[in-house]
Amino acid sequence: MTSPTSPTRFDAPFEGELEADLALALRLADAADAASMSRFDAADLEVSLKADASHVTEADLATERAIRAMLETERPADGVFGEEYGVTGDTRRQWIIDPIDGTANYLKGIPMWTTLIALAVDGVPRVGVASQPAIGRRWWAATGHGAWTDVPGSEPRRLAVSSVDSIATSSVSFQSIGQWRDAGKLDALERLTASVWRDRGYGDAWPYMLLAEGRLELVAEFGVKEYDIAALVPIVTEAGGRFTSFDGNDSLSERSSLATNGVLHDDYLRLLHSARSFH
Repeated sequence: MTSPTSPTRFDAPFEGELEADLALALRLADAADAASMSRFDAADLEVSLKADASHVTEADLATERAIRAMLETERPADGVFGEEYGVTGDTRRQWIIDPIDGTANYLKGIPMWTTLIALAVDGVPRVGVASQPAIGRRWWAATGHGAWTDVPGSEPRRLAVSSVDSIATSSVSFQSIGQWRDAGKLDALERLTASVWRDRGYGDAWPYMLLAEGRLELVAEFGVKEYDIAALVPIVTEAGGRFTSFDGNDSLSERSSLATNGVLHDDYLRLLHSARSFH
């Protein structure tokens, strides 16, 4: 597994080559898209419950198997941490995979689900791909190489977070009220929503991509696992944003996330951990 808190900031420079790993991650996403789309909205989709009462479909399993098969061939020395098949191999270079983030949407035929593929080196996510084949979109990044998205009908576009520098004029996604309630943070959510211009619960990976595109200033949630957020970290940071846990640590394993446009990160931390709203 990744370390509880990385000794290196998520946005720290990386001494090494990542081009080949990013190219592989994009090819992994191609294979994943083929596997997941082949069963999307199928009337006979097989769905079962895992031990934690969350849903898993045959497509979750098949998609992760497709990714693992390619990694076994092309990166046999690397470790893999996947939602469905756990941790295998070395953890210094570890591919972190969520084959279908948003399974609840997938099994209902709702197109807002994402395959997340990351490469973490010494616990820091350095390569990230987020692919949403049902809507024909993909986002990707590697440390030092920028964050990008494909726009149908045109060349890939480089991403940049917004320059909004006031909480009062910011737009945020808090994911779900239930998450914050279960984490005992409803008071913080109330302060947040009372202080910003606009708040919505867009859900799952998509709002992080909206943040990287400069359309939101904050995304925060609870109950997340490493594979839910690892791929998002380099995309947000390479777009100029900041990504930490809710408490401000560079950690994948604290079961929380706080992603911002960077400019407002410290202001949001003060607001969320204070006892008053900011107006």
